[in-house]
Amino acid sequence: MDIDRNALALIRALAEAKGPSGFEDEVLAVARRSVGELCDLEEDSLRNLYIYRRANTGKKPVVMLDAHSDEVGFMIHSIKPNGTLRFVSLGGWSLNTLPGTRVLVRNADGQWIPGVIAAKPPHFLTAEERAANRVQQIPALVIDVGAVSAADAEQNFRIRIGEPAVPDVPFVYDEAHDAMFGKGFDCRIGCAVLLETMRRIAALDLPVDVVGVLSSQEEVGERGCKVAVNKVRPDAAICFEGCPADDTFGEPYAMQTVLHKGPMFRFMDVSVICNPRFQRFTLDLAEKAGIPAQASVREGGGNNAAVIQSLLGGAPSVVMGVPVRYIHCPNCITSYQDYEHAVRLSVRMLQALSADVIRGF
Repeated sequence: MDIDRNALALIRALAEAKGPSGFEDEVLAVARRSVGELCDLEEDSLRNLYIYRRANTGKKPVVMLDAHSDEVGFMIHSIKPNGTLRFVSLGGWSLNTLPGTRVLVRNADGQWIPGVIAAKPPHFLTAEERAANRVQQIPALVIDVGAVSAADAEQNFRIRIGEPAVPDVPFVYDEAHDAMFGKGFDCRIGCAVLLETMRRIAALDLPVDVVGVLSSQEEVGERGCKVAVNKVRPDAAICFEGCPADDTFGEPYAMQTVLHKGPMFRFMDVSVICNPRFQRFTLDLAEKAGIPAQASVREGGGNNAAVIQSLLGGAPSVVMGVPVRYIHCPNCITSYQDYEHAVRLSVRMLQALSADVIRGF
């Protein structure tokens, strides 16, 4: 598969943007540069970004494309006397991946300064602590930026409470093996699919009007989407996600989200049962178009489709997830091939949806 270098640059910029829940500004700046010349943009105080297709008529069913712009991150809670920083989690982390992680902390001057998440070294664990072999919880961890006292952290490093922190992970693409490494692919790879889809449909004659939303604060309770759905008032919705790949653990027969096998459509997770008729329509469309796609039944997880299907008139929704290994960890892996297949399928879906089709859901 040929690589679109502009698309790859967009994925890189989105992945490297620092945007934990509530602090999505850098992500939105990347999005504005990507589609600002093709679409009309609007932003609200929650940092939801609304992307309006200029060819919309106002007379057709509205399909909402959603991808959340936030990533799991941290917020500085307090400064200890020794200069290390207590922090809280913004979203749910895989805790055993945190100790030793390099991070960037925003200071009072808006600079992002380096630090590391520190746990008590094994040399200082008590015999009881060593025997328990427990994963250290976030209250037992600190971020160390190199300060030697609270005054040093405040005055010289300009640390203050309430500031965000994110993993310090550069984007890397191994083209020979189609593996993209980086942070925040949940849901920056979904944001990339949404933005590229908006670019490709800009001049198409579609049977629906399309509004894209980069929604905020999904990782802390789908907060941005609850506002966005009331503004957009969609008739149907496609939610793009970076979804957890299950191909490196478990039984082979149960693997439903595998790298290089196309986007995954979930029938359900703990938050939503996706509209079954819309789901089957999408999977049948992918098969007819020769675009690889996967289906899954999830026993955990949650996403914005649950919000969209449960508010207003209950717009039928599906979730298109690009497989990502190790989401909610500092380092993730995803595939350009899966990204491209997701974009192609989303364009086909928008060409195939119509008022009659949506009424049939």
